[in-house]
Amino acid sequence: MSRRVRLWLLAVGGTGLATLFVAAALDLPAFGGHRHPYGDRAVHASLARHTANVIASVNFDQRAFDTLGEMTILFAAVIGCVILLRQTRDEYRDRPAPEKVASPVRRHALLVLPVALLTGLYVIAHGQLSPGGGFQGGVVAATSLHLLYLGADYRALERVRPVGLYETGDAIATSAYVVTGLAGLIGGTAFLANTVLPYGTFNTLSSGGTVPLLNAAVGMEVACAVVVLLARFLDQAVEIEEGNGK
Repeated sequence: MSRRVRLWLLAVGGTGLATLFVAAALDLPAFGGHRHPYGDRAVHASLARHTANVIASVNFDQRAFDTLGEMTILFAAVIGCVILLRQTRDEYRDRPAPEKVASPVRRHALLVLPVALLTGLYVIAHGQLSPGGGFQGGVVAATSLHLLYLGADYRALERVRPVGLYETGDAIATSAYVVTGLAGLIGGTAFLANTVLPYGTFNTLSSGGTVPLLNAAVGMEVACAVVVLLARFLDQAVEIEEGNGK
């Protein structure tokens, strides 16, 4: 395909996308008005299913299928990075030498680590009740482990980060999200329909039906994915060297 043909295809596709965007924007409610049909429906659906956090209800109930797509993109990105950053034949693995860490950095990193980890787990567990959720909490929990790299050394991080275990956890979490969606089909409703579990008592950890389960699956998947991604990049920067020693 020539460059001219590619430009024509880009122009046609861009024109079509711009047309759809303008048509959708013109049909939106007036800015600053009192009519919010989408927001009103989202709040009503969230309260009807006892999900205190409307955003979590939108992500893991009303548009849970879209969230599955976002989750799959991250899962695919991890697989791609694992393949691209794998050790090649002209590379060898060299054990990293410990580096001296300044006392204030070591002290504060090791003090903040458990706090950051608990904060990430709290954000995941309370995603259906308050701002946050699996995506945000998963990133916080995963990055908290890497404070060991800053406060101690790379070998200490390796001891709490068996990459194979996190790769398995990533796959299990993604599968758990899909299985929860299939439970709706088995129950006679729709894929990822929030009709499988009781809705519970409003504003409690067990409320929201399947929202807490999907939120937890996303939190586990994001945490494992971030750990695996950082592990592969750190391997390249710290351990793996080219055959000529560079």
